[in-house]
Amino acid sequence: MTAPADAPVNLALPPGPPLRSLARVPVDQWAAFADRIDVRSPAEFAEDHLPGAVNLAVLDDGQRARVGTMYAQVSAFDARKVGAALVARNIADIIERHAADKPREWNPLVYCWRGGQRSRALVQVLAEIGFRPAQLEGGYRAWRRHVVLMLAHLPQRFGFEVVCGLTGSGKSRLLAALAESGAQVLDLERLAKHRGSLLGDIPGDPQPSQKAFETALYADLARFDPARPVFVESESKRIGRLQVPEALLEAMRASPVLRLDASQTMRVAMLEADYAHLAGDGAALQAQLAPLEKLHGKRTLARWAQWASEGATAQLATELLELHYDPSYARAIERNFPRHRDARVLRVEGTTGHAFLALAATLLDARHPR
Repeated sequence: MTAPADAPVNLALPPGPPLRSLARVPVDQWAAFADRIDVRSPAEFAEDHLPGAVNLAVLDDGQRARVGTMYAQVSAFDARKVGAALVARNIADIIERHAADKPREWNPLVYCWRGGQRSRALVQVLAEIGFRPAQLEGGYRAWRRHVVLMLAHLPQRFGFEVVCGLTGSGKSRLLAALAESGAQVLDLERLAKHRGSLLGDIPGDPQPSQKAFETALYADLARFDPARPVFVESESKRIGRLQVPEALLEAMRASPVLRLDASQTMRVAMLEADYAHLAGDGAALQAQLAPLEKLHGKRTLARWAQWASEGATAQLATELLELHYDPSYARAIERNFPRHRDARVLRVEGTTGHAFLALAATLLDARHPR
């Protein structure tokens, strides 16, 4: 049995003038603070945190577990004594390493799990020094409720334009070009760190937690102007192991559609570039495509694995498109994005970044002719 995540920890300060009144701000004012300090343990921080926050833990993972166990098995009083000493030492280190060069006007937003002892301890010391810190009311717990609430309502405020197209037609490339050109882009695959298919894992860059994905999604939506369109790809309910919020899916599926049209030669070339890491590793490819065995059989999967091992990536990509991805995509787009039948068609003329910047410019100029 362990104590609550935010077991009380009292920090004793030297005798002096009366303590200052601590500023507390509601969660909807988070964006007004350029500096955000998360004093939770590194493990808590890794799962999710406010956008742009830095982790300055007043109790690390081991210390938090130690104090929590003592709180549950010994007594709250003994846990507070041990916790206070640990917190005091850690706050001293925070002041020396991270606050020594800050001006008097520094006003970071500080939070812990529920706006309790851990964040209050650091805020109190910073305030007594003369800085202008604020404590987030309700802490991360309030933040999480805020994110869930906003994701249920924010998508309805925007006019989305959904970019669709067969696998390998350059949807992600167009979104990147639109963003570079100043358009508002919600790149779900970038936020999810996944390309959205069985082969979509990005080597060396694991997917975030569901909570962190939703925080990043909310942060992007919160900075958009509702008077301008938001371009987004025609994603399914899941991107890798992450779930796209239902309200966003509903808004996307009711939105107008743009369809990229690229030749098979260009599609194969783009897939070869995007999935170059699979070349030469047939065993890895076969393991990733294992869920398709019932659809295509062991022999087909073995053939694909052999082509990957031999570096026959063009042959592999061509057959994957013809036998699996194109039929699968056709069914999914018909089922989930009915407005695709009236889509504006955009012809892909090349696979380079310059070609997609030109395509983005054509699209944006058509919306706002000069």
